[in-house]
Amino acid sequence: MNALGMAGWAELAAVADRLAADPPAAVVVRGAGRDFCAGFDLREWVDANPRHVDATFTAMETALRAIEGIPVPTVAVVHGAATGAGCQIMLACDLHVVSADARVGMPITRHGILVSAPFALRLATLVGPARARDLLYTGRLLSGAEAAAAGMATHVHAEHEVDGAADELLATLCAQPPEALRAVKRSVRTGLEPLRRAAAAAPATPAADDAFPHRVAAFLTARRREPAPGDGTTP
Repeated sequence: MNALGMAGWAELAAVADRLAADPPAAVVVRGAGRDFCAGFDLREWVDANPRHVDATFTAMETALRAIEGIPVPTVAVVHGAATGAGCQIMLACDLHVVSADARVGMPITRHGILVSAPFALRLATLVGPARARDLLYTGRLLSGAEAAAAGMATHVHAEHEVDGAADELLATLCAQPPEALRAVKRSVRTGLEPLRRAAAAAPATPAADDAFPHRVAAFLTARRREPAPGDGTTP
């Protein structure tokens, strides 16, 4: 499901930095296979100490800011799951072409993850504070269609139409004067910058509570016990 460990997040940040230094007309962010990104690879958090967990959230935020720092339009093309930090990758992009039956959201509270101000702001900027609280409190996932209705996604299409719709959107973007597109991105970012600075300056807090590693281990154990899809035992 394209869950990224520390090395994956570092690589994502490096790629985004290279694109920012020598940008094309537009940038597409997509997941290989059936899913966009299921967030952090939880296997790296089994028995992890608090310092390591904090370091992984720092690595994630570095990559997300690098994506946001690309000076040209960025388009997330989303199939399947865009959950947890994977949802944050989607939100860090300017535009989102999402499958109607995708699964989008931040189901992190059940693990005892203490959401950071920048993570919360990316969601609240698009859906508003009240809906952001609801989604973060409950951890519920939205379909792609629901995410578009909530303001989390800019374009929603049937699964088989997503890639073609993304190509059409990219063609539209690439037909615009490049400096005009960069000015749009720069101006919108400037308007949001006070909020971003405030979120970044929030007092440092732990990324998870003390029971976090035990919850992660229990979650992974339960996942391993689940029957594989299509084996005739799943309702």
